[in-house]
Amino acid sequence: MYEIFADLHIHIGRTKNNKPIKITAARSLNFENIAKECVERKGINIAGIIDCASPYVIEDIEEFLKNGEAYEIEDGGIIYKDKLCIILGSEIETSEKRPDGKKGCAHNLCYFPHLKDIKGFSEEMKKHISNITLSSQRADISAYELIDIVEKYNGILIPAHAFTPHKSFYGHCTDRLKKIFKEKFGKIFSIELGLSSDTYLADQISELETCTFLTNSDAHSLPKIAREYNKIQVKDISFKELLKALKNEDNRKILCNYGLNPQLGKYHRTYCEICEKTIEGRAPVTQCDTCDSKNITMGVFDRIEMIKDKKLSKSPNFRPPYIYQIPLTFIPGLGGRTIEKLLAQFGTEMNILHKIEIDDIEAIVGSKTANQIILGREGKLKLQPGGGGVYGKVCIY
Repeated sequence: MYEIFADLHIHIGRTKNNKPIKITAARSLNFENIAKECVERKGINIAGIIDCASPYVIEDIEEFLKNGEAYEIEDGGIIYKDKLCIILGSEIETSEKRPDGKKGCAHNLCYFPHLKDIKGFSEEMKKHISNITLSSQRADISAYELIDIVEKYNGILIPAHAFTPHKSFYGHCTDRLKKIFKEKFGKIFSIELGLSSDTYLADQISELETCTFLTNSDAHSLPKIAREYNKIQVKDISFKELLKALKNEDNRKILCNYGLNPQLGKYHRTYCEICEKTIEGRAPVTQCDTCDSKNITMGVFDRIEMIKDKKLSKSPNFRPPYIYQIPLTFIPGLGGRTIEKLLAQFGTEMNILHKIEIDDIEAIVGSKTANQIILGREGKLKLQPGGGGVYGKVCIY
């Protein structure tokens, strides 16, 4: 057994031939560049690329496999330079009926072991999506129906950023996943927390006591890869081993979730659309404390406070620790050129954030910025909460 790092939610912006996939993602995010970034700069061992059902991306993957540096394995996944296992995934937006009778929508992360599996999934989903070439398109089916299609092609389904106010199950569709998946709820063995929540917030919902929590980057640019990730204990890097870890089988397991302090997330607290401000009052905030408007974007912290059914005294015994991290791009005073110097000296962002001594960092960036990195490592930085689509900030005094 050995320990590896995994980020299972990475988008593709454009194909190698510049065909659009995720409109809001960077053009540099293509299949090959993601693989190189994970190996050469981030230190990630398993990467979930979740736009692989696009026929355009499938063409890129097939070309990628011809270059001799990557190959498929029987246990699932594509191995790149013998250092990275790429898991082929697809993010699907499903149509859900909310308790108030209105329509809701939620994102689902669907992962598959082999290229032939996701190709079959892509062909079938063409019946339910108007444009299969683009990322995260709305399907005309519910998640209850989608999970059967995913399993037909040997895949697994994980609810994405489960609490965010837009396009998530708890944030936009329901107060309980069991109401969505019904008798199939037992097949949901993992959820993605999202940038604005953490283990301690999610464990206030009792139906999640048996679920494994994932922290992923939802990267829309190369630098954002691994802003959240997971440390996992496995025998090797493959789809099969990852699946065992998510199910806590045969001593495979999630050892740590590394994530942003949820205050840095874009939707941590409720936001008034009229006053254009984040409201930090007593949760749950359901209207503005300044103008009394209910034209708000509900924060994740406030939403969980509204729907929780227990007070967190202790997480389940199998639950790994949640380690707050501050990515280099969030540290004040760290620009792109300085980050490049750090990476050139210390190899990967994982090393800088968690391993390198302060004296060594200080030699590159100076004492003030080095101290900020270490305080971030120790969870001691003061933060200004984010909301309404605006990231939180690290406060400097």
